[in-house]
Amino acid sequence: MDVSPHPAGTVAPIARRTLHDEVATRLRDMIIEGRLPPGQRVNEVALGQLLGVSRTPLREAIKTLASEGLMEIVPARGAVVRTLTLKDLADSLTVLKALEQIAGRTICTSAPDSALAELAAIHAAMMDRYAGRDRLAYFKLNQEFHSALARLSGNPVLAGIHGQLQARMRRVRFIGHEGPEKWAAAVSEHEAMAAALARRDADALAAVIGRHLDGALDRVRHVL
Repeated sequence: MDVSPHPAGTVAPIARRTLHDEVATRLRDMIIEGRLPPGQRVNEVALGQLLGVSRTPLREAIKTLASEGLMEIVPARGAVVRTLTLKDLADSLTVLKALEQIAGRTICTSAPDSALAELAAIHAAMMDRYAGRDRLAYFKLNQEFHSALARLSGNPVLAGIHGQLQARMRRVRFIGHEGPEKWAAAVSEHEAMAAALARRDADALAAVIGRHLDGALDRVRHVL
C-alpha cells in the first residue's frame, strides 16, 4: 500500500519504552500511592525481586527519581524516599501558582487554538477517569494537564522549573484527592479552568488556578 509523505511533525513516531522507563514508572507509582512511604529506605535486593529486575536498571531508575526530588541518596543509607515538610510544600506551591498563572495568561492571550484543544482533550480524559473513579489514572492526567499548561506557554524556562517542582510533589498532591469531597472540589476547580480556557478569559483562569493551588495545600495539610 502506498503511503503519501506527510509534512514533518504531523505524524508522531511510535514510542518505545526502555526497561529503565518501565522501572522508573513503577517506582514512581509506588511512591505516589504510598507503597513506598516517605522516609523509607529502599531495599534494592527486595525491590528488585519484587519487580523482577536486576540491580542495574533499578539503580538507574532510582537516580532518575532522585533527580525528580522523589528520592534522596543518603550516605551510608542508600536511597530513601524523600519526605516533604509543610513549608517545602507551601513554598513550592507558591512558585507553582505564579508559574501557572503566567502560563495561563499567556495561553489565553496568544496561544493557537490547537493549544486550547490539547488542554481540553486532557481535561475530557480526566473527567472520564473521574467518572470511573480511577484515581491513579485521573491523577496522572491531572499532572499532564498542569505540565501541558506550562509547556504550551511557549516559555521553556518556565516549563523546566515547573516540571522540577511538580515532580517532587507528586505523592502529597495525590493525597490531596483522597476522599470524595476533596476529589470533587479539585474536579470542580478543573472544570472552571477548562471553561475559562475555552473563553480565553485570562483573569478568570488566573483566579481559579490560584484557588486550586491554595486549595491543594489545605487538602494535604493534615498529612504533613
